[in-house]
Amino acid sequence: MSLRSLIRTLRRQFSKHEPLITVRISRSRLLHNLHTYETAHPHMRIAPVLKSNAYGHGLVEAASVLDSENIAFFVLDSLHEALALRHAGIRSPLLVIGYTPVPNMIRVHTKNTAFTITSLSQLEELAHTHAHIRIHIKLDTGMHRQGLLEEEWVRAQTILRAHPRIIVEGICSHFADADNADETFTHAQNTTWERAVVIWKQHDPAIPFFHIAATSGVRFADTKTSTVLRVGLGLYGTDAAPTSTLNLQPVLQLETVLSSVKDLRPGEMVGYNTTFRAEKEMKIATIPMGYFEGIDRRLSNKGIVTVRGVPCPIIGRVSMNITTVDVSKVPHATRGDAVIILSNNPEDPNSVEETARVATTIPWEILVHIPQHLRRTMES
Repeated sequence: MSLRSLIRTLRRQFSKHEPLITVRISRSRLLHNLHTYETAHPHMRIAPVLKSNAYGHGLVEAASVLDSENIAFFVLDSLHEALALRHAGIRSPLLVIGYTPVPNMIRVHTKNTAFTITSLSQLEELAHTHAHIRIHIKLDTGMHRQGLLEEEWVRAQTILRAHPRIIVEGICSHFADADNADETFTHAQNTTWERAVVIWKQHDPAIPFFHIAATSGVRFADTKTSTVLRVGLGLYGTDAAPTSTLNLQPVLQLETVLSSVKDLRPGEMVGYNTTFRAEKEMKIATIPMGYFEGIDRRLSNKGIVTVRGVPCPIIGRVSMNITTVDVSKVPHATRGDAVIILSNNPEDPNSVEETARVATTIPWEILVHIPQHLRRTMES
């Protein structure tokens, strides 16, 4: 049997089995959120952020839904993600916003793909190659992670004038504190950005894309200084901005089943390190998910799942592949019952936002830790 035939056989076998864990992705909600941003900002284009497996929603799955929409480009973190989308037949323009070594930019020819230059030394290295390539230049406007400092802009422009094969498709930056109710730092950063836009438009009036705002910073974006909004978390139904009034809909729901049900007597312990002791008779159940499958270990003895609509506390330590829950309030709970780990209803105690709050983290982290190997099911 050839390698290609073996792969086809394995794919057929994989597709036949019913997975214990289902990641449900709503096509209509994803499109609703995109169109909500388009309506709210009609004079700017939207660049969906699909990096990190589309924030856990599935890179190819999300791109397939959005590929026919009027977007500016898909925002990715790596060349690997760009190649995965092109291999899957995605045709939209791509921007690799993460650091890419210059040799990788040149050796791998990915159609309609631009790369982000994150430092002056990287631009100088690219210039020495005499490659024909499309780039976005990242500017450091105050976050001090990546980007060219203001005193480096003139040198960068000199390099670009001497190397016309390097096409500047965009200028970008990133707000550091846009989700803070105190807007002082963001306004200061925006002042630097406004000055940068003037300087770079003078260098090349034909640059089409200027973008600094991500989801929490869209309220600071101005059509005079931005042509594109990079929308990541908001695209998937969450907006961390303190004053957001957008009607966003969570796109993802994470489900599994009860794998066992048993009775617990007073004084008996549950899980590793015996962190839970029953104070009364209880009915408990296990679910075939742990921190490997995306249930944050910080939810031990604190998190909530729902069974038949009933909130059920996580008890004991979350293990690598097993979590135990209290199903005492679920009438006739039995093995095979459906369990919602992350709900797509923002009012539920196991919504992404509430789960992140209990785990003392951010919704981004909860979502991107849903493993890539779990099957994403696209629904209406």
